[in-house]
Amino acid sequence: METCRAHRIDPYRYLTWLFQRLPLANTVDEYDALLPWRMPVDIP
Repeated sequence: METCRAHRIDPYRYLTWLFQRLPLANTVDEYDALLPWRMPVDIP
């Protein structure tokens, strides 16, 4: 959560986004794409 705050990302929005995509990740690159600073800015 501190990483989210450091990047000015709402932790609740990040976790909602993350938990929707985490079950679909299978590779290291897909997991890497789920890091907080890689979350798209246009997520409501």
